[in-house]
This record gives sequence, structure tokens and C-alpha cells, in this order.
Amino acid sequence: MARNSEDTRKRLLEAAAAEFAAYGIAGARVDRIADAARCNKQAIYAYYGSKDGLCDAVLDAMVEDILESVPIDAFDLPGYAVRLFDRYQAHPETLRLAGWYQLEGKPLPPAAMASMGHKIDAVRQAQEAGRVSKRFSPEILLLLVLTLTRMGAPDSPEAHSGMVPPADSRQAIADAVARLIEP
Repeated sequence: MARNSEDTRKRLLEAAAAEFAAYGIAGARVDRIADAARCNKQAIYAYYGSKDGLCDAVLDAMVEDILESVPIDAFDLPGYAVRLFDRYQAHPETLRLAGWYQLEGKPLPPAAMASMGHKIDAVRQAQEAGRVSKRFSPEILLLLVLTLTRMGAPDSPEAHSGMVPPADSRQAIADAVARLIEP
């Protein structure tokens, strides 16, 4: 029984990630999510309480996945930025969902906020160790790095312009972050 429950939750999160990324939080439909997950829509309410609860669970799962697959290395911020850029290229739904959160004015769930706090602390430690410039506060420096990682994101107008190939964006991100952090 527990295995079926775990499988159902996994299918719901995968289906919901696709639905929320495609239609936004307000435009997503629980019946489409349930159909795609091959389960009863009541399972959404049983496991997550509401559509918003499911959306928060999806974003939490994405944050956890990023923390595991692309952990911050504040002593190698150019490398971290490139790995995060690669992750966004491979999983554009992550930035799409984050964009919907911003557009719809939803506060970030606790896991996302905790992740930011962890990253800020890591940058602060690298600054205190003299490996990263103190020109900017840890908060501003992290936001600059994160913003650069979104350069040429698959759904951005810039990516569709064909002006800069992803490989060139990748190198430019590494170079820009290296210059930002020079002590």
C-alpha cells in the first residue's frame, strides 16, 4: 500500500510540474493533472490539501532536486553558475514555474526561502575566507550570479532570437561571474 501511495505522489508531482509550467498556477486544472498522473483527482486533495498545496510541493521538490544535483560551491561560483545554467537548459520547467510564482504574486514556499538562506551563508563564508570579493553584500552577489544563470534560458526571448548560442552564453556566464567575484 505504501508503495502505491509513493508512486501516486510521484506521478502527481511530475504531472503537476508539467501542468503548472505550461498553464501557470491559476490556469492549471486538477482534472488534467489527475488524468496525466493516472489517478483520481481526490488524491490531490488527500495528499496536498489543495491545488496551491500541490503547487508548493512541486516547487519544493524542484528546489530539493536543484540542491542535490547542483549544490552551491561558493568557493567556485563560476563553476556553480555554469552547472545551474546547464540544469536550467535541461529542465526549463523550473524557471517557468518560478516565473509563474512571480507573475501570480505567490510567496516562495519555505524550502525555496531556506535554500536562499543557505546560499547566502555560503557566499558570506567565501567572502570571509577572502576567496570572493566583498564589493557586494552576499545577498546582492548571489542575486547577480543567479540572474546570470538565467541568461538565455530556453523560454526567454533572447534564446529564441538565436543571437547567442547556449555554449557562448555558458562561457560568458562563467567569465562574468569570475569577474564579479575577483577579490
